[in-house]
Amino acid sequence: MLVRTSRFGTIEIAEDRALTFPKGLLGFSDRRRFCLLEPAEDACFFWLQSLDEPALAFVVTDPSFFVPDYSVPIRPEQMGELGMSRLEEAQVLVIVNKIDQTLTGNLQGPLVVNTLNRIGEQFVLAEKRWTTRHALVRAGAATAGQAIPA
Repeated sequence: MLVRTSRFGTIEIAEDRALTFPKGLLGFSDRRRFCLLEPAEDACFFWLQSLDEPALAFVVTDPSFFVPDYSVPIRPEQMGELGMSRLEEAQVLVIVNKIDQTLTGNLQGPLVVNTLNRIGEQFVLAEKRWTTRHALVRAGAATAGQAIPA
């Protein structure tokens, strides 16, 4: 599948990189089709690129790389909406932002994706332990081992 992007030009991706968010993302409810771009084989940051809007892309990461005790409670009805029969089918990603020299993750609004059918949803967690700007790592740090303590 060919994907137009404002950052990388037109690129070809495998069909299994396409994700559907039936409810869209917060602030982008009309954008439902995305793909996950992996910049390198061992990357810990990825691009969540809109398939319909070349200029719309988010940097995302697996929060477990930086916050080992982070977990997303998924209710049975949410699992049903995503078509999951087991929690092991879920992949959790968070949107990353740069604030000064720190990369932060939106741990209060994680993206949960069914890895089998590639259907996802952005959850909003009520738990105040996590923030929308949770410090993950200083910009330029080489590894997740240099994560910033919470």
